[in-house]
Amino acid sequence: QVALVESGGGSVQAGGSLRLSCAVSGEDLSTYCMAWFRQAPGKAHERVAGVDRTGSPTYTNSVKGRFTASRDNNKATLFLQMNSLKPEDTATYTCAARVWFCGSTWGDFPRRGQGTQVTVSS
Repeated sequence: QVALVESGGGSVQAGGSLRLSCAVSGEDLSTYCMAWFRQAPGKAHERVAGVDRTGSPTYTNSVKGRFTASRDNNKATLFLQMNSLKPEDTATYTCAARVWFCGSTWGDFPRRGQGTQVTVSS
């Protein structure tokens, strides 16, 4: 069974950058669609970015041009490079996996990490 562990979160000032990583173990990463979700206090989970099995990324509109999602199947790792961070990006970021086909909602991804906190101050 796949296990996911995020790292790279932290506190930065607005305009700064962070790079999140998600180490995957237990399964062949190439068989999974991967995604990054975030949840701010009091809000629902939001799909920030997805990377399908071919490596093609998709993004929610609010992060387009600022965030870059990628995957390295050989290293079994998913990445999220976050630039030009804004206070509204503050949330717990969680990587998630779904076998074969991508979904769009939190409920579509049954395999999830424990999350890493990102805090952006103004």
